Amino acid sequence: MKQILIIGLILISQIGFSQIKIMNPTSTISLDLSVQGEKEFDKNQEAGMIVMQKISDGNKYDDLTQEEKNALSKVDETTVSYWDIIGGGCSWYCGGGPKEITASSFLKSQGENNYEPQNAHDLNFKNVWVEGVDGYGIGEYLLYTFSASSPRITEINVVNGYVKSQIAWENNSRVKKLKMYIDEKPFVILNLQDIRGIQSFKFEPIGRDVPKDQIDWTMKFEIIEVYKGKKYDDVVISEIFFDGIDVHCFAKGTKIQLTDNSTKNIEDLKVDDVVAYMDFETKSIKFTKIEKLENVIHHELVTYQFESGLKITTTQDHPFKIQDKGWASLIPIKSKQYQGFENIDKINIGDFFLTANGTDKLVLIDFLEGEQETYTISKLSSGNNFIANGLIVGVEELND
Repeated sequence: MKQILIIGLILISQIGFSQIKIMNPTSTISLDLSVQGEKEFDKNQEAGMIVMQKISDGNKYDDLTQEEKNALSKVDETTVSYWDIIGGGCSWYCGGGPKEITASSFLKSQGENNYEPQNAHDLNFKNVWVEGVDGYGIGEYLLYTFSASSPRITEINVVNGYVKSQIAWENNSRVKKLKMYIDEKPFVILNLQDIRGIQSFKFEPIGRDVPKDQIDWTMKFEIIEVYKGKKYDDVVISEIFFDGIDVHCFAKGTKIQLTDNSTKNIEDLKVDDVVAYMDFETKSIKFTKIEKLENVIHHELVTYQFESGLKITTTQDHPFKIQDKGWASLIPIKSKQYQGFENIDKINIGDFFLTANGTDKLVLIDFLEGEQETYTISKLSSGNNFIANGLIVGVEELND
């Protein structure tokens, strides 16, 4: 009788799993983090920052030596630490992010190292969450809480295992399958590869389909199967972080070109307004109707300053048309989810930005603190760009 009962429970469990979609990673990025890599990064940053200070003090890019230009090219202005996952630049997180991360358990601190659930979302490769029960942590979970107004999620990224070194990764156990819940309802099973890297899973937009004053919602990740470590039972997750939409915009006051060459502030635009855009085949200005607009609060915007004195304040992943590069942004990987920007390049000081009347040279990038209200056009009746402060900028319509 007992044997029949056990078989029945197994069958019920298998039926339950079969009703939940199992997803494999859409893409993976291998990591090769090390102490030596950190030293090299710090050396490059120090040399590059000296050159950036020269430019800030008024020196022109064209007057730099080739050695100084090479040093500048090795600097990632958005990254402060070697261990940063997305850096300090504006990303999906400029529009929000989870407000709280908790867990069913976590391993007690050992010396200066702690293994609390917040480590699984500090956007840092070096710190980790470790479940705190005996055995392999089956059934233990991380719980992410979001406000109803949080921007929508289209990508979940999992950094599986203790990735700060190859030895730490091999010695500790990793997750093989994560069961994901939304508001405690089973949603999908993430089938993780046993790799030291970032594993990305793409979704239709999750969240923000409820009124902004509605209660918070949750996303839970439960361990249901593991890859055993060489030395320890402890199951480690370095990070679960997100990307999404609703966060690529311009600051209030940005001037958008209209049909008669007049402009309107971006915050005053309305659906069905007619705006100018560049037809790249005929190299002429044409006109198109706005079909969709976005408006969100952003943190840590960037101001681009140009040789002519022109300035524009935007998110760091907004695409601009660049001479000899095509479309480019400061953080290209964040811009690739939008139609027409799959092969986007990176913006650098010295680039010539296309304008409605020619080009203008980028001479300074100023990173802003605090938050402000921002706006963008996310769909036009034709064309994939519009003209903001005289510059050709991309329309971020989400890929199907």
